[in-house]
Amino acid sequence: MRARGKESLQERIVALIHERQLAPGAPMPTEPQLMELLGASRNSVREAVRALQALGIVEIRHGFGTFVGHAPLNVLTPSLAFRVRTRPGHGVRALHDLVAVRELLEIGLIGSVAQDISETKLAALDALVTAMARDKEADRAFHSLLYEACDNELVLQLIGLFWDVYHEVEPALGPPEDRAADIVANHRRIVEALRARDGSGAQEAMRRHFRDVKARIAWAERWLTEAGRQPA
Repeated sequence: MRARGKESLQERIVALIHERQLAPGAPMPTEPQLMELLGASRNSVREAVRALQALGIVEIRHGFGTFVGHAPLNVLTPSLAFRVRTRPGHGVRALHDLVAVRELLEIGLIGSVAQDISETKLAALDALVTAMARDKEADRAFHSLLYEACDNELVLQLIGLFWDVYHEVEPALGPPEDRAADIVANHRRIVEALRARDGSGAQEAMRRHFRDVKARIAWAERWLTEAGRQPA
């Protein structure tokens, strides 16, 4: 393997994966092989592999070996949640920015969803809306199902990532609110627009949904400012 200058050991292992065209799920070279290929000590190789495991780039299966991972985006959830919670004076603003990015993504996609959504999927969305009154995970499933037909795994992972971060941080935004009725109503409007094959109506319903989410964040920002605290 050619010299890599100042690249870290982690970067060199990733480069090795690419050079050998190892697909997700493929076995990695063994630890002794990596030591020889990279000219590194056992401890250094183990450290680098553990760091890559945390990123989902490699997967360690105890008793079987190390394999190329799928690098799912949900490994970023702790980092994004940490960023929201610890940016001095800007934690809630960071959460607002995160929601704004998700809003742009979903509004950009929902119009095309309205064009060819099936009755079967509409019925499934109806059931999830009904379940939202008692199960917040139904909200996550609703947004995933909406964009399933886009055949874009990155979109689904990004939307799931943003949802997970928001709901992990939300309890730190102040006293809990019973928003179940508003959440159900907002999502019901989205389904009604989709059933009418009304792309612009679906976009407006989605905007309304995110306006309510951002209003919750704005309220939390005022509450935290008055209380003299940041999300914990």
